[in-house]
Amino acid sequence: MSMCRVLNVHRSGYYAWLKAPLSPRAMVNETLSNQIKHFYDLSNGIYGSPRIFTDLKEAGIKCSENRVARLMRVAKLRSVRGYKRPRYKVGKPSLVAPNQLQRQFTYDQPDQAWVTDITYIRTYEGWLYLAVVIDLYSRAVVGWSMKNSLETKIVLDALTMAKWRRKPKGEIIIHSDQGSQFGSDEFNRWCKDNRLSPSMSRRGNCWDNAVAESFFSSLKSEKIKRKIYPTRAEAKSEIFEYIESFYNRTRRHKHLKQLSPMEFEKRQNAL
Repeated sequence: MSMCRVLNVHRSGYYAWLKAPLSPRAMVNETLSNQIKHFYDLSNGIYGSPRIFTDLKEAGIKCSENRVARLMRVAKLRSVRGYKRPRYKVGKPSLVAPNQLQRQFTYDQPDQAWVTDITYIRTYEGWLYLAVVIDLYSRAVVGWSMKNSLETKIVLDALTMAKWRRKPKGEIIIHSDQGSQFGSDEFNRWCKDNRLSPSMSRRGNCWDNAVAESFFSSLKSEKIKRKIYPTRAEAKSEIFEYIESFYNRTRRHKHLKQLSPMEFEKRQNAL
């Protein structure tokens, strides 16, 4: 049975319809979809409609966020979601240092409060450990260190980088969990000598250090994606690129009104 008979239309009309050009609206949607795909690919498949919309707006392309979201659904372009965090019971406060942050993660000046934490990355050569220091002002990773062991030096190296980069003039709160590295005499002496005031989460409560947890969740869902690296060197290379090229300089943050940490600081300094 021919398609013309099924649709109950004349054959000449059916073939004329097949050859008809797209409507103006469909042509605009096709162009916009290609532009959306371009910015989606630039984000390595990470961005959802709010960030893609911001990219388009900064490029001078006029459209609504709802339209971007609809075209992304049609094209099956989905943002990367972070890992689910485990649930924790409220733990005991640290006996080493008080919780100075009290989940106050917003600061209006740089180098008032930093957070730090350590995570594990799988490689076929064994674990690689990553320590980061994040400034709560802009969410920038201001210091980091990667090593094969969990000795306190991994944290001190990250803090040394942060201090060298930022050159802070006043005392800074340095918030961490109750890991052994942060409770060591070596860590506390270093903090005292470098005008850092230690602050600690309650035991087993990830929400007290939510900004560091959020960074690790983004790293693992957007870059690592549950893979096991062949070597520690390969893992280090990819993580370096994620932190310095993408996260600090390019990745848009909802908390920063869809600016990257470096762009946020640049604009604030220009005010």
